[in-house]
Amino acid sequence: MNATDTALDALDGAAIAAALRAGIHRLQARADHLNRINVFPVPDGDTGTNLAMTMSAVLGTLDRCGTTPGAHAGRVLVAVADAAIDGARGNSGAILAQFLHGVADALEDRTTIDAPGLATAGAAGARYAREAVTEPREGTLLTVLAVFAAEVRRLVDGGATDIRRLFVDALPATRIALARTQATLDVLRSANVVDAGAAGFVEFVEGMAGYLVTGEVGESGPIRHEAHEAREAMTIGGSEGAHRYCTECVVSSEAVEARRLREDLAMLGSSLVVAGTRRKARVHIHTNEPAQVFAAAARHGTLSAQKADDMHRQALAAHHTGARRVAIVTDSAADIPDDLLENLDVQVIPVRVHFGTHSYLDKVTLSPQEFYRALATDAEQPRTSQPPPGDFRRMFEFLASHYDSVVAIALTARVSGTWAAARAAAERVAPDKVVVIDSRNVSLGQGLLVRYAAECARAGYDGARIVAATEAMRAHTRTFGLLRALDHAVRGGRVPPVVRTLSRLLRCSPVLTNFADGRIAAGGALFGRRDLVPRFARYIARRLPAGVPHRIAVGHGDAEADGRQLLAALRREIPRLESACLTTLGTALGVHGGPGMLVVGVQPGTSPG
Repeated sequence: MNATDTALDALDGAAIAAALRAGIHRLQARADHLNRINVFPVPDGDTGTNLAMTMSAVLGTLDRCGTTPGAHAGRVLVAVADAAIDGARGNSGAILAQFLHGVADALEDRTTIDAPGLATAGAAGARYAREAVTEPREGTLLTVLAVFAAEVRRLVDGGATDIRRLFVDALPATRIALARTQATLDVLRSANVVDAGAAGFVEFVEGMAGYLVTGEVGESGPIRHEAHEAREAMTIGGSEGAHRYCTECVVSSEAVEARRLREDLAMLGSSLVVAGTRRKARVHIHTNEPAQVFAAAARHGTLSAQKADDMHRQALAAHHTGARRVAIVTDSAADIPDDLLENLDVQVIPVRVHFGTHSYLDKVTLSPQEFYRALATDAEQPRTSQPPPGDFRRMFEFLASHYDSVVAIALTARVSGTWAAARAAAERVAPDKVVVIDSRNVSLGQGLLVRYAAECARAGYDGARIVAATEAMRAHTRTFGLLRALDHAVRGGRVPPVVRTLSRLLRCSPVLTNFADGRIAAGGALFGRRDLVPRFARYIARRLPAGVPHRIAVGHGDAEADGRQLLAALRREIPRLESACLTTLGTALGVHGGPGMLVVGVQPGTSPG
């Protein structure tokens, strides 16, 4: 179809929905390129993924409300804006969502949209977007939004009524504005790129214009990830400030005061965007203290959709060099010392930890030390929940844009839905590039498997070889946990009270272990209360094959002295010890074992080569 010979004076809701779909599909197809040119405000290489995920949230809404011929245009746009606010990701995603919110506010009463209406809506959208940003910068998405809106207004004031021509004729000035972003910001000039968020908006408009000219919506689907050989050279650009976490949440209330919310958050970081409506606001900020951001935001309403992405690790992933072509991902149930995480460049998706109505991001807004303090003082028994599917999808989309393969090692599927959620996200994102392994383990055992996979990646293994090697090592990776008391396990419902009673009567301490099928259960017990730590070390040593070098990891539930004693005892009991480390035990077992629990992960010491 090519309808350029006939004027298009108005769009109903169905036509708007089709044009939006076309724009979203084009944006998704270019997400990989946008990731690679992303250097502002930080070079974390995820702008394309964030924009694509923001607008993917809109696609579902369009399928529900934008398919009926003659659909009410304003209602479709309001639904689109709400979905974009809910699904907004990253700085550019939040700004684009706010632009759509302004467009919807200007047109919500219109059954159809004409050219003057579009001009009014574009101006409102650009204004809303700029007002949402605490420190607006020229040479960014904000500039290109304003130029597009101004060009549409100029054309309409000059007598343009054909909406088809309006989009096509507004594009040249918009493309020029995009090209000028490179000259406006030093960081873009140094990296020889244009602003990635602005480029994403131009792709979106190009897609809409293409539909209006041809009537073709294009194909929906996941982000297309180009082969490594086809990648453009990546240049590390500068970063505004030294803030580590890209932090987001949604604040819901009967009356969210965006100005006061911005004022309360402005001193906590940079790149602050507060987008949304009077009832719902999407917060985006770069900060070193996500917990403080969430606490401040919670004073303005109910929080949801909390996330905090580590931009430092994202930047390393986006600009990785050398032989490594495979990214390694895990969830925070894996206990790994921070220095090893940094050294091996492992990406971690946080589990959620809940104390009553308060929710935290494990090891991000709630450290292990803070967890044990809360465990000792909070009347509410904590519980954990798997990361939401969107967390996995966002991580996989981002990494698939920068690596040939992604291998994720998840908490055992026998005790959590984490593996299933990660696998579903992998299937949706790029089943040919992302593989999720069930660790059949937990805590330090899971951490040792992650470490081994990361070492394989560093040694230059491809994705298939890493999966095979890690699955082979899985059968030989053990976890042992000494439960000195069963109070927390009983409170959490994992252990019946009668078992605790028997344990006290028999003066025994159960020893948890992982089984081949992924169960985590009692595999033995130590009787008597004296010399538990050295006896636990001997218990473990007797269950290891003789004459084999091992690496071990020791975790303690806020009992560092006992952890050090156990580590020393294991050094004595295991003659061929390749490596050993000590860390504070995380929530995966800590929530059930409580303070004082001791956990050991053991693995054969064969390093990949």
